[in-house]
Amino acid sequence: MLFVIRFVDKPDKQTVRIEHLDAHLTWLEERKQSILVAGSLREQPDADPIGACWVVEAESRSEVEELFWSDPFWTNGLRESVEILYWSKAFPDQQTLI
Repeated sequence: MLFVIRFVDKPDKQTVRIEHLDAHLTWLEERKQSILVAGSLREQPDADPIGACWVVEAESRSEVEELFWSDPFWTNGLRESVEILYWSKAFPDQQTLI
């Protein structure tokens, strides 16, 4: 199944993001078989991130939850909230290059 995960960061926690960015990117790289797409969300291209969005392939919602609980951004208190949604891809056979 495909899921879209949207994270909202805690306000004024940019230092946590900077401090743990390398560990977070390494963590993502180690899980790229499940986390198909990941990236920060910003209100403007040059603004600080306010959260993130991932597309995840997993067997269940609980598998998705177990996945992000070990993310350095999550364990070090950057995230304020998370939304996990099932995603029904409109064009299931279409591949995208991002």
